Amino acid sequence: MKEYSEAIAFLGQWGRFQQMVFFLLCASIMPNGSGTFNLVFVADIPPHHCFVPDVNLTEDWLKAAIPVQVVNGRQELSRCSRYRLDVVRNLSAQGYVPGRDVNLTDLEQESCVDGWTYSTDIYQSTIVSEFDLVCSEEWKQPFTITVFNVGVILGSFFAGVLSDRFGRKPVLFATMAVQTVFGFIQAFSTSWIMFLIFLLIGGLGQMSNYLAALLLGAEILTSNVRVLYSSLGTNFGFAFGYMMLALFAYFLRDWKSLLLGLSLPTLVYIPLWWLIPESPRWLLSQGRVDEAEAIVRKAAKWNKVQAPQLIFEEYNLWDNPLQMVSALLVNTIGYIALSYNTSQLHGDPFISCFLSALVELPAYVSTFLVLRYLPRKVCVIGFSLLAAASLYLIPLMPQSLPILNVVLELLGKYAFTTGAVLMFVYSSELYPTVLRNTASGTGSTVARMGVFMKYLPHITLGSMTVVSAIAAVVLPETFGRPLPDTIQQMPTIKIFLPVPSHSLIAHYDYLM
Repeated sequence: MKEYSEAIAFLGQWGRFQQMVFFLLCASIMPNGSGTFNLVFVADIPPHHCFVPDVNLTEDWLKAAIPVQVVNGRQELSRCSRYRLDVVRNLSAQGYVPGRDVNLTDLEQESCVDGWTYSTDIYQSTIVSEFDLVCSEEWKQPFTITVFNVGVILGSFFAGVLSDRFGRKPVLFATMAVQTVFGFIQAFSTSWIMFLIFLLIGGLGQMSNYLAALLLGAEILTSNVRVLYSSLGTNFGFAFGYMMLALFAYFLRDWKSLLLGLSLPTLVYIPLWWLIPESPRWLLSQGRVDEAEAIVRKAAKWNKVQAPQLIFEEYNLWDNPLQMVSALLVNTIGYIALSYNTSQLHGDPFISCFLSALVELPAYVSTFLVLRYLPRKVCVIGFSLLAAASLYLIPLMPQSLPILNVVLELLGKYAFTTGAVLMFVYSSELYPTVLRNTASGTGSTVARMGVFMKYLPHITLGSMTVVSAIAAVVLPETFGRPLPDTIQQMPTIKIFLPVPSHSLIAHYDYLM
């Protein structure tokens, strides 16, 4: 029985068909880059303080009604309290001058019973200012991000299972539709709970869309083009969408306008349904040989080559379910943690977001080069240790040299980005066609749980990264091997153990 790559070798690697699939799938991933991190702006917390009604107060008392606090060595207005309004009104009416006639520290304070005033220097509005997610309600802001990532986790898992059951293409377009529709509907939320529900459903289509597109292209394309697609193509699409988020957010300072601006352009992807084919590998795994041959023959026409009379001589794949537990992808944890930490890179959040996205481009180039020329295990271990080193060094940097912190943060983001992409490609090479999306979806689910640990201290996260590098030593190597189509073709882990004196070592092969 021929390998799949051998059976379709007559197509070539880079004809019109492969070019169309390559660029259309890369384009389909662009909304993931903006959608994954739009909460950096949509849910940002603008400077705020208690609202003080203009109730016959002098100009001096209007300015002095909010207590001043020292935060991180800087003076700023209290965010959650003000001096009692009835007392301030009485002192103002009597002609007292704050700070001269009255010691403000002696005045009784009260909570922001009349609401808050939000700065519009950076944003016209965010969901924080829209729904007052501050002070006693401030827990709702990080909880919003958590709910989104719960949706991403559930979507990654179930989309992987559904993709192996019903096909790559239907799941790809279903998740794209979920992203677009619920990203649009979120803008019309009239309460925080309503926004949360739409956000959760929209999250179902985020990473699952990326995974479906990544694996669909990896199964259609072959050899060096597959490596180029999995490393540079898909991730350049993601990074471009990520950088476009900063541009959209700069011009659309209102959270509703930003969501609409990010959602509406995705309608241009509707015609892609008639251009992007199903994975012939997956069709073969389901015994649908005629449909797989029809796609390959159509590809032959696009590439202007002659297809043989019989393309797939025999292709029976075992598709019994296999229970797997995916290792925690610490690289993804670090990637998420540092991506959500973009506000620490620069005083301007838009520049911070752009820098965080920009550093991904050299990371993807590095991924392509190492995937092209180096063994997978060496790459994963090397970039994990580089990421750990940058994390260990960050707490040691003096506060007087903030530029060093920025450089190390970007170096860590570079290493984690490269490592995360390597792990996605690596997992797609480890698992056979019948399990590839389920396994990758499960791995993404486990890895995405790292968002709940995005506030881990640098030392702790660095230590986790070192442990993951050590664990990678026992992974099987896939460099230079074709994608496995059957469970029997899966790479194995070889573990060597000491045994009694009649033998020095024994080894056991375990299916991944």
